[in-house]
Amino acid sequence: MGMTTQTMLTRDLVLVGGGHAHALMLRMWGMNPVHGVQVTLINPGPTAPYSGMLPGHIAGHYARDDLEIDLVKLARFSGARVIFGAADGIDADRRVIHVPGRGEIAYDVASLDVGLHARAAHIPGFSDFGIGAKPLDAYADRWDAFLEHVKTGRKAGKVAVIGGGVAGCELALAMAHRLQGLGKAHCVTLIEANTKLASGTPGADRLLREEMLRLGVTVVSAVEVEAVTAEAVKLRRYSDVASEFTVGTAGGFAHSWLATSDLPKDTQGFIHVDDQLLVSGRKDLFAVGDCAALLASPRPKAGVFAVRAAPVLHHNISAALTGGAMQPFRPQADYLKLMSLGSRSAMAAKWGWCLATPKAQLWRWKDHIDQSFMRNFSEFPEMKGTAPVGPVALGVQSDQMLCGGCGAKVAPGRLNAALAEMPAVTRADVLQGAGDDAAVLEMGGQKQVLSVDHLRGFVADHGLMARIAAVHALGDVWAMGAKPQSALLSVTLPRMTPELQARAMREILTDVGEIVRGAGAEIVGGHSTMGAELTIGLTVTGLLDGTPITLAGAKAGDVLILTRPIGSGTVLAAEMQGKAKGRDVAALYEVLAQPQGDAAEILRGAHAMTDVTGFGLAGHLMAMCHASEVAAEICLEDVPTYAGAEALAEAGHRSTIFEENKLSAPVFGPESAKAALLHDPQTSGGFLAAVAAGEAAGLVGELLGAGHRAAIIGRVTEGALSITLT
Repeated sequence: MGMTTQTMLTRDLVLVGGGHAHALMLRMWGMNPVHGVQVTLINPGPTAPYSGMLPGHIAGHYARDDLEIDLVKLARFSGARVIFGAADGIDADRRVIHVPGRGEIAYDVASLDVGLHARAAHIPGFSDFGIGAKPLDAYADRWDAFLEHVKTGRKAGKVAVIGGGVAGCELALAMAHRLQGLGKAHCVTLIEANTKLASGTPGADRLLREEMLRLGVTVVSAVEVEAVTAEAVKLRRYSDVASEFTVGTAGGFAHSWLATSDLPKDTQGFIHVDDQLLVSGRKDLFAVGDCAALLASPRPKAGVFAVRAAPVLHHNISAALTGGAMQPFRPQADYLKLMSLGSRSAMAAKWGWCLATPKAQLWRWKDHIDQSFMRNFSEFPEMKGTAPVGPVALGVQSDQMLCGGCGAKVAPGRLNAALAEMPAVTRADVLQGAGDDAAVLEMGGQKQVLSVDHLRGFVADHGLMARIAAVHALGDVWAMGAKPQSALLSVTLPRMTPELQARAMREILTDVGEIVRGAGAEIVGGHSTMGAELTIGLTVTGLLDGTPITLAGAKAGDVLILTRPIGSGTVLAAEMQGKAKGRDVAALYEVLAQPQGDAAEILRGAHAMTDVTGFGLAGHLMAMCHASEVAAEICLEDVPTYAGAEALAEAGHRSTIFEENKLSAPVFGPESAKAALLHDPQTSGGFLAAVAAGEAAGLVGELLGAGHRAAIIGRVTEGALSITLT
């Protein structure tokens, strides 16, 4: 996600939504970018579903991963940053997008591709008991949960689909096929207000009704929905339709934040755009996909038009950023509809004709088209590397990028050797210097802890990086049992214009301030500069009421508690190479940005404690054992790991200081991918605490109740300095 740059950044391009047009446009941008542009993608989550394969997933033919575009990998390839959040406002005059929890994201040029939704709020009870087919991911999640209820007997499998258009027919057939596989026949009812199914597709009604009959789908047409309840869909002048899972596909609705915005729009709330995909009257704002209404060439809401718009969007956005000439978008008058029929079969429609034979071959044709589209986002072309040109000195290595989180640490062996040469502390008010998590000072009878930490930007979202850096730095204060007091902030920004500097600093200060003030401290100053890459650091102080919790208090018989999973260094290293799954990366970021002051408070009675960071779990445990003159045992199967970390370690992914960490803290026991994670450098890692055996279970219960993935991972033993796997 493009953290390091030598070209000055002069423009902010913000893409709102990960729809098909934006996804394809980002792929094109990765191959042909406009230099000097900072690209930001705002999306609620790390993936975007491909609508063409949704019926196949609902029917059970595709796994969830098969139809999801990994926006994190795409952003890494295209050099974009991702902000996870659902936009809920736009001020086009001030050129800002509002994202809950993140505030305003400024732009010079922006594009909207947020789709629509099928949440029929006008139907009484639908908002409480129904689910719209769009957004697709929300519907797929609810469907998976419903199937689990059916499998366990908690639900009978009764389903109703409101809307008999192409989407409604496809989903009704898909759900019926899936339920038949669970032994639930004749459970799906399709409700349509018109007399014909897929009324905009001549010839489709008869063929679709034949397929409905084959799969046991009951069709109720020419009726009006009156209300939706938890057990039924109530129809006007018709019997109620029993339903435990009601899906709405009838029409599409604009997102409220766009429908109520000051942007020009039609009566349904969809944004007016001209033939250059520009929002009417704007030269810096585009809109594509289902959220847009094409004034020059009105078309139905269909993903094919968003796909065809992507090359024009890429060209015109580039032109808007460089002052070039734009191109018109001329969508085709009609398009081929390949409709899934529940099983691995399909029908085709175009130009007023409809074909349903041979159904299996039509399915293979559709599957080929869909799989080809998805390969755009799983198979990226190799881009030119940054290997040095000309003679190279002995020892130069350029085969692995320096990791962000782990790159904030010098390897432990070399660091300890350098620290050993420092002169002894002579000031009486310095009670403890280098060697523990933080220094301990005394002033007027008050003990104060002092520490500094900084991180290279491993995620290009300034606000998220700021939150993680703040939690990471405060970890040293919390680990000593102190209350955070103050913070000095140090920021290095990539080369950018003064306006972009101001935008970046607003994001950083907002998010750092939220974490620091939330911990009870204040930002009291700092320093900023520009350099080759984003770096954020904090010098933090904390106040101690009693004696600090140090590395030196662990006792034989103590139990070891870890408050967070391990494996962040491996996930981050793999993400930099475009190998980690976006869902795993997003889940990791969410944990890394979570403050840990409450966890430290729960562990205030620990005999010894440290935060697990750059030297890895084994390295920090070894430091505790050395200071306490004890040994330790770890039960590897009890050590929690981040999603995806073990598989990535099995595939050979390692952070850049892994080998140094392993040499500095050897662990006796069988080698495995999970054992390798013991040496994985952590960013914003959890606390490792040695506590009395009788208190451990209760403390872990409190930690779990507070939302931390805590676990008992081993025990402290007598003997020579060592760590052993049990």
